[in-house]
Amino acid sequence: MTSPISIRAPLPTAVSISPSTTTIHDRLKSSRKQHDQYLHPPRVLHPIDNEDVRVLVLENISAEAVDTFKAKGFHVDHYKRAMSEDELVEKIGSYHAIGIRSKTKLTARVIKAATKLLVIGCFCIGTNQVDLTSAANAGIPVFNSPFSNSRSVAELVMSEVVALSRQLFERSYELRTGVWNKQSKNCWEVRGKTLGIVGYGHIGAQLSVLAEAFGMRVLFHDVINIMPLGQARQVDSLSTLLAESDFITLHVPELPETINMMSREEFAQMKQGAYFINNARGTVTDIPSLVEALKSGHLAGAAIDVFPAEPASNGAPFDDQLNSWASELRNIPNVILTPHIGGSTEEAQRMIGDEVSQSLTRYLGYGTTLACVNFPEVDLRAITLEQGTHIRMCHVHRNQPGVLKQVNDALSPYNVEKQYSDSKGHIAYVMADIADVSPKDLPRLRERISGTQANILTRFLI
Repeated sequence: MTSPISIRAPLPTAVSISPSTTTIHDRLKSSRKQHDQYLHPPRVLHPIDNEDVRVLVLENISAEAVDTFKAKGFHVDHYKRAMSEDELVEKIGSYHAIGIRSKTKLTARVIKAATKLLVIGCFCIGTNQVDLTSAANAGIPVFNSPFSNSRSVAELVMSEVVALSRQLFERSYELRTGVWNKQSKNCWEVRGKTLGIVGYGHIGAQLSVLAEAFGMRVLFHDVINIMPLGQARQVDSLSTLLAESDFITLHVPELPETINMMSREEFAQMKQGAYFINNARGTVTDIPSLVEALKSGHLAGAAIDVFPAEPASNGAPFDDQLNSWASELRNIPNVILTPHIGGSTEEAQRMIGDEVSQSLTRYLGYGTTLACVNFPEVDLRAITLEQGTHIRMCHVHRNQPGVLKQVNDALSPYNVEKQYSDSKGHIAYVMADIADVSPKDLPRLRERISGTQANILTRFLI
């Protein structure tokens, strides 16, 4: 007689909860913290001047970034709006760091007035609002967040593709004004249509994946050869892309060669009834030429999120005094106009705030310039708690022969534990960790190094 078959009890069923309260970035951050507790903890460094670090934060930067600065003991002045050049010249002289987004302009005049400024944080992708050369010449590194809002921008573009093809904003506006206008004429599915992406960077690549999930054919044009994702295909010229695409979307930086890259000639090369989308930079499109293409009926619609001139604060007018064509553009059907919100999601702003605030605090506290846009990228491993007599020298100087010899001559009475130097153009940066420097030697040592002919800025952290 055979034994009865033993039947296992069913395994408990997993239940998914959506939306998740944590993101992959939160989990990675937590993982790093758990890993770091097993390493030698770094010593918190302070400038020998022992002056309270003051940070000016503008344009409604995320509260998490402000909390990060305050947790480091910095004094933070937080404003929700941008400041004019005159306002900045008046105020910036008392600050060691500044955080801005895209509306605040840090010109050469502002940087000249920033006599204490050590670092600039752009809480956005672009840095064209900062005079990068003037900042570098003053020994001020500039940090940004080039990738944190890529997904937010890509999702906005896909929503605009659907909204334009279905004339969604027109139907919504009509119903809000009490008009029922159900129609299908000139309303299309996006499945099977061709999306042309100008600039296949992080945003363009993510967008191509989303578009293919919608059943779209994806073409792209870029100045360098790039391995595409999915079934996307790179074309040999902008003209080819314009001629073959039902939707054109721009994702390029503001450079001399991209200013007005879409003008009358380029719009004429687009398909009859195609759609145009710009979430890149306001200066890359000649808006009067776009208005002409839309009013003639050559283009069926457009979505614009960025403009050559933008209001400095919420509630300010977007009118013909700001841009001479504003009222004409606002009155064209099937045109979606948004106030530069491509990266304006809670997720993107939280990640941008975290990334840039960490970059600024690392530079202020440790001298690290990794991921800096206008400066040599230099880093040294942290001084640990056990290395209580070590100090760190951060020396920004003009890139010319003989500087390191002068620096090392000054450091020769001491043991240099670590040293790293790099240059970018005419700016060079050297960091060195020095052991057994007595407090009474520090003023003389700083005076000797900062007194060298090529010196731009010298800091000692203890």
